[in-house]
Amino acid sequence: MPGIGDRWPMATMTVTLARANACYWRSLAPLVAAELDRWLDDAQRIPAETLRAVALQNLEEEGFNAQATATLASLAPPCHRRAVIEGIVALQLIYDYIDSLLEQHLPAALDDGRRLCRALTDAIDLQATPAAVYYSPDSAHTDDGGYLARLVGAVRSALGQLPSAPQIRIAAGAAAERCAEAQARAHVEDDAGRGQLEEWAKLGAVDSGLPWREYLAGAVSSAFALHALMAAAADPATTEHDALWIDRLYLRVCAITTLLDALVDYEQDISRDGKPGYTRYYNDRQSLADALGAAARHAMKLTRSVPNGAYHRMTLLGVAAFYLSSHAASSSFAKPAARQVSRELKPALLPALTIMRLWRLAKRLRTLAARHRRGHS
Repeated sequence: MPGIGDRWPMATMTVTLARANACYWRSLAPLVAAELDRWLDDAQRIPAETLRAVALQNLEEEGFNAQATATLASLAPPCHRRAVIEGIVALQLIYDYIDSLLEQHLPAALDDGRRLCRALTDAIDLQATPAAVYYSPDSAHTDDGGYLARLVGAVRSALGQLPSAPQIRIAAGAAAERCAEAQARAHVEDDAGRGQLEEWAKLGAVDSGLPWREYLAGAVSSAFALHALMAAAADPATTEHDALWIDRLYLRVCAITTLLDALVDYEQDISRDGKPGYTRYYNDRQSLADALGAAARHAMKLTRSVPNGAYHRMTLLGVAAFYLSSHAASSSFAKPAARQVSRELKPALLPALTIMRLWRLAKRLRTLAARHRRGHS
């Protein structure tokens, strides 16, 4: 049985997907590439070797995150697309950089983690005075030469150019706060215990309409919600009400992203860290599958309540298709939840799933061709 009945016919969704892809590759992709090159040059000048290595590795291995989230800029009027791209790329780099540093226990304490994560809230709150330094300045190992502060400044500058920045302020501030606090708390769980994280998530979930586990999964990756709100800020017609509904939708999209990512990385996380990622908060595979199915179903419903709903539904479907097209989604651990999500999103999921499978096939063929060329050189 298919999932939620579509407000938009399959043809509409297919056309929306085609137009968004054409817009991205024709006019947005070169801007994204230029921004990534700009920050690569900046990262190479970071004084502390450890921090420089983290920033450069992020740009090399996580640059796809910025490319993927920058597709949201196709929602913006052409005159504001450059600013949206600049803001989205810089914000994604902030998020990936902070996440990597916290994973390496740099810094280790909750208060230090909050100080580092303040970069997320400073970047979004144009009324705040941003910190000059996001590290304790008592060690040469924490001297990034102002790299993170410049990323924060780039987001603020971009956001300040967008006509509806004041209208997204409350929603964006809430998204940034929950993302920063979830990141800081999640990364000290081994030392501070799960209790502090669960208590915080249960309190935050009260008004969200989500169970605490899904709220936590959505909060920790809420940079994606900020990207969507930044794209909405480029539209002069966006209202504060619109922004709040967009944030509510993307909290669920973020939860789906976090949980599907943990699902397909389950075996890798076990072999690398000795424990699973966010799937560890669920008692069994069926409860995880039920949670993902519910989040997908509710997110599909919410796409009816936001401006450009067909586009946001397409984004949700693209996120799901990216993970469901992975070979790891067919593993014995991932399969029940993958089937549940697919059931909720079909038939609208099929065009995006087809595109993602073709993209993965082309990527594998390019890799094999490159290996073949190296073998004969």
